[in-house]
Amino acid sequence: MISYILRRTAAAVILLLVVSAVTFAIFFLLPRMVGQSADQLAQQYIGKSPSKADILAVKHNLGLDQPVYVQYWHFIKGIVVGASYDLGPTTAHCDAPCFGYSFKTHQAVWPELTSRIPVTLSLAAGAAVLWLVSGVAVGVISALKPRSLFDRTFMGVALAGVSLPMFFTGSLAILLFRYKIPIFGDTYVPFTENPAQWANTLFPAWCSLALLYSAIYARLTRSGMMETMNEDFIRTARAKGLREGKVVVRHGLRAALTPIITVFGMDLGLLLGGAVITEHVFSLHGVGAYAVQGITDNDLPLILGVTLLAAFFVVVANLLVDLLYAAADPRVRLS
Repeated sequence: MISYILRRTAAAVILLLVVSAVTFAIFFLLPRMVGQSADQLAQQYIGKSPSKADILAVKHNLGLDQPVYVQYWHFIKGIVVGASYDLGPTTAHCDAPCFGYSFKTHQAVWPELTSRIPVTLSLAAGAAVLWLVSGVAVGVISALKPRSLFDRTFMGVALAGVSLPMFFTGSLAILLFRYKIPIFGDTYVPFTENPAQWANTLFPAWCSLALLYSAIYARLTRSGMMETMNEDFIRTARAKGLREGKVVVRHGLRAALTPIITVFGMDLGLLLGGAVITEHVFSLHGVGAYAVQGITDNDLPLILGVTLLAAFFVVVANLLVDLLYAAADPRVRLS
């Protein structure tokens, strides 16, 4: 198991390097391949009618006057040991891990990301608990009572939930829980300051995300359970005289969890990388809102930092999913 973890960790690090190289090339190499010069790239960070001296200064500060592989090396080196940026009269130092420096906001990217990660983490964690518990519970009951009134009703609700876009369900939740029934707040408060108000503010957003994702998990659980409950080991467990609840939970559900764990790891990893629409609808200043700011301002270091953070969460989520397979399903063996 230890050797497997080490191999998967090493593969995750290599994958992150590949992702960083590809992302860096998209932002800094492709524009040159389509004919955009280094001067034009630098001009994006300056106001209207810049002088040639201003363009040369920004091009030098961004390293755009160097080959792309040298720029990438400086970027990776900055993540490990930090970097310094010459701003003319002053020098800005970006401590490790340095994910770049925004010449539009004049702030390092990593401190901005770390200040917003708790918001996105709070949103993702609460919603994940709701959609996982509700989706799996509904899927199990529907599988045990196929074509019943409960099955037809909740599968219809699940179909509606997965079909409705977030900006619709989010706006509906705000209208219902903040205006018609004003029982939830609209100002985010960190968990460490006031846990009750933290949950009170995020609950409508949790419900909106849970309605979207729980529908997927309900349908996955239902199909997996219906297939698993007809397996030979289920009949054997019942023949041994085990209680039905133990057969369903310990043997049936456990064996049906493999695809659910896979999808859950991907969904949670992507959500931690920034729930763009949800954060925008509920005015949450998380990683997703920071990504929107970078896209709107055409701030390449900011966009690059958010992209790499999202890739990190997805890779780590996949690593954890692989490790959870053996615990969830005894038929899976790690080689």
